[in-house]
Amino acid sequence: MKIAVASDHGGYQLKEEIKKYLAARGIEVLDLGTGSEEMVDYPIYGKACGEAVASGQAERGIVCCGTGIGISIAANKVEGIRCALCTNVHMAEMSRKHNNANLLALGGRTTETQTALDITAAWLDTEFEGGRHQRRVDML
Repeated sequence: MKIAVASDHGGYQLKEEIKKYLAARGIEVLDLGTGSEEMVDYPIYGKACGEAVASGQAERGIVCCGTGIGISIAANKVEGIRCALCTNVHMAEMSRKHNNANLLALGGRTTETQTALDITAAWLDTEFEGGRHQRRVDML
């Protein structure tokens, strides 16, 4: 599996921790930036990650900004992207089971690192249930 990751300055540190976690699981990472905590604009990075997944460069993506809100809005503007801002494991599981979320958004300033890694694990390990949920996803 290949996962694209991107962040702005507010999510940079969390993105770096997620990259380490993904690598430890043997998952290939496509890092789309940013490369430091220097101020940048989150829409650029949310869009880049969404486009990488939509084009098939990566199977899924993870985006981080200060709260996860802005970058998730930016990613969701890309056709075919279903980016879910998750603040707990249950939300991550449901985003996959019922919504087939192909991007995960996390808040670097609002989510403790271990919680974010637990959310990431649940999101990666949960499969889409399909069935009645597929009809709804198709409506998106």
